[in-house]
Amino acid sequence: MDVVIWSRIQFAMTAAYHWLFVPLTLGLALVMAVMETLYVVKKDEFWKKAAQFWIKLFAINFAVGIATGIILEFEFGTNWSNYSWFVGDMFGAPLAIEGILAFFMEATFFAVMFFGWNKVSKKFHLASTWLTGIGATISAYWILVANGWMQNPVGTTFNPDTVRSEMASAAAFWEVITNPVAVSKFCHAVTSGWVTGGIFVTGVSAWYLLKGREKEFAKKSMLIGALVGLLGSACVMLTGDSSGVHAAEFQPMKLAAAEGLEDGGRGAAFTIVPGIKVPKMLSILATHDPNGFVPGINDIINGYTDNEGNVIPSVADKMAMGREALAALAVYRGTEDPEAKAEALAVLNDNVQYMGYGHLEKPEDVIPPVGVVFWAFRLMIGIGMLVALVLLLCAYCVWKDKLGKCNWLLRAAIICIPLAYICGQCGWIVAEVGRQPWTIQGLLPVNVAISSLGAGAVKTTFFVFLAVFALFLAIEIRIMIRAIKKGPEVESIEA
Repeated sequence: MDVVIWSRIQFAMTAAYHWLFVPLTLGLALVMAVMETLYVVKKDEFWKKAAQFWIKLFAINFAVGIATGIILEFEFGTNWSNYSWFVGDMFGAPLAIEGILAFFMEATFFAVMFFGWNKVSKKFHLASTWLTGIGATISAYWILVANGWMQNPVGTTFNPDTVRSEMASAAAFWEVITNPVAVSKFCHAVTSGWVTGGIFVTGVSAWYLLKGREKEFAKKSMLIGALVGLLGSACVMLTGDSSGVHAAEFQPMKLAAAEGLEDGGRGAAFTIVPGIKVPKMLSILATHDPNGFVPGINDIINGYTDNEGNVIPSVADKMAMGREALAALAVYRGTEDPEAKAEALAVLNDNVQYMGYGHLEKPEDVIPPVGVVFWAFRLMIGIGMLVALVLLLCAYCVWKDKLGKCNWLLRAAIICIPLAYICGQCGWIVAEVGRQPWTIQGLLPVNVAISSLGAGAVKTTFFVFLAVFALFLAIEIRIMIRAIKKGPEVESIEA
């Protein structure tokens, strides 16, 4: 268990560090593309300089983000080799497509965007800027297809001969890439990136205004950033709704943990904070029915009947069926007798959907850290609403030319930059900690997915990565701050 815990801590640290760069990449991509579009349409050099400045900050963030993503993918092989073996065919496909198609597209057009000023036509350069952002977005899609499958494993079947979860047809691959959990996670993650990018541009612009510098640039950039952030905020609320419905359908324990719901029922209330509840709101969010049934932690442990009348077995029953599946698998692979093999295969097929439960020691193992998920969920919502309010006020004050009287709002916009990152991290805590103990929901718990490593090796690499990541982050922040202090008029990207 020491190896499991340290491997999870190391992977969590790497994923959290990588996610510091992804949302800003997605958000700045839209901001800089909008600004360059204004330059091409209006033929105004101001928008060219504005786009060049934000492209420069995008490039700094993009470069560090690539390095962290590579390390993250390597850890699947080093720390989670059993997981990689079990899902290699399925999991490798979207990641390969991401690398070959999306990342190649993103990197190619990034080079044209960054170095191509005055070397290609305005329209071709504009297309390159948009395609860089589109490539980054497509890249996120394929990664989230892989992650969405871990949350809701569809389109694959277990092959007892290879002991792997495999896609058997093109139709199965289509089911994987259109997985509703993956689609909603993709939309939620991308639009949350727009919020991060929007508040970043708004906060940096606010800093210029507080310093009395580049006022025209700051005001116009703030308006673009605030509008992009508000668009993202609206989309995040819509995609968050679909995420809640999918959690209720495919991962009810995650929803119960996020709500701290011990005993469910119909017309379930939503807890804002302990002691303050909104009647029937949880049922509305989870089922779009004010009287819909939402299972609590105890219901999931003991078994329940869902809204469609399906009887969901207790965790103890699932564990028993899972152990039958594992025993049948052992017989199937250990005998050459055709009749015994066929009989074992029949038992395995009857119970294979609960095979992962056979590795659990007790029913309570399916309960994630409720306190962590509960408060991360509320921090995510609370910070998200605060950032949206600040963006709205900034857009209004720029539009009405009232920023000169609102220094408090400018300071709030700057403070919201780190808050937006905390919000994004909380979202991933809900998504990933909320599905524990599973690496693949219902199929493979973390204690089985681990590599055969010593705890000492994992601890050593954890602290090495921690030191390297801290150094990279410090360097990136320093370069970013220096670029911001120079401002858009000091240094041009033009060759």
